[in-house]
Amino acid sequence: MFEGNLVRLRALRAEDAEHHLRWRNDPEVVRLASAGDPCFGPVTAEAVGLGFERMLRLVPRESAVFTVEDLESGRVIGMADYRDLDPYLGVATLGVTIGEREFWGRGHGRDATRLLVDHLFGAYGLHRLELDTWSGNERAVRAFSGLGFREEGRLRAAVLVAGERYDRVLFGMLREEWAAGLV
Repeated sequence: MFEGNLVRLRALRAEDAEHHLRWRNDPEVVRLASAGDPCFGPVTAEAVGLGFERMLRLVPRESAVFTVEDLESGRVIGMADYRDLDPYLGVATLGVTIGEREFWGRGHGRDATRLLVDHLFGAYGLHRLELDTWSGNERAVRAFSGLGFREEGRLRAAVLVAGERYDRVLFGMLREEWAAGLV
């Protein structure tokens, strides 16, 4: 569907559920992707199946989930999504998770995020994009900042991971920043 330097984003398929099940039951993926949110994982195959039924029926004008594939091997390595797309305000929220650990820290998440940003600003003419992470996910903070997202705020001590408090870090990018080539 969309190809970058390292990854391809393609439409979600029913068979991708097996990967999501594995990632959502990997404690380190759950910790980094969602700050250990128990709603993210661990989960049963039945729960993932129900979620997939819903995700496969999403209306792209509102939200979508993509599969992230490594360009070199074709291997499924993660997921990317956008949600809460508001055409009136011109805003959407996005997220990327690389679930295969051997691809962490190699630029695949950053490439997937850039592809999704280009798609959302290009296809939908949005005014701004938003995403967030937690201060303990330093790779995500660096990747988002490196792509031109600006830190717009912190919810201090809003995240609890293994008994320790972290900040929730909020990022945004405006269309003119993207158009100026900051991504």
